[in-house]
Amino acid sequence: METNDGGEGTPGGGPRPGDRLVRAGAVVFFVGALATLVTVAPLLLGAKPFPTYMFGLSMLMGVGFLVAGAGVLRSIAAQRRAARAAMPG
Repeated sequence: METNDGGEGTPGGGPRPGDRLVRAGAVVFFVGALATLVTVAPLLLGAKPFPTYMFGLSMLMGVGFLVAGAGVLRSIAAQRRAARAAMPG
């Protein structure tokens, strides 16, 4: 008997709702984390800091977190709809 234990996709083989949002959010988050490290490093090393607009790239961490959170909420909603549809009555 095959079960869906949270692995890749649904039993049909396709991605679940929200999977792409979670992956995209993770990528954006890590780009923002890298931008934060690159932006803060000159401040810690005593070098000339980057221009102010570069600090805006650090905001990508929050944006990525929100996108991934939206993917999780979409996945939860899809699972709840599937559970309701499977209930008798």
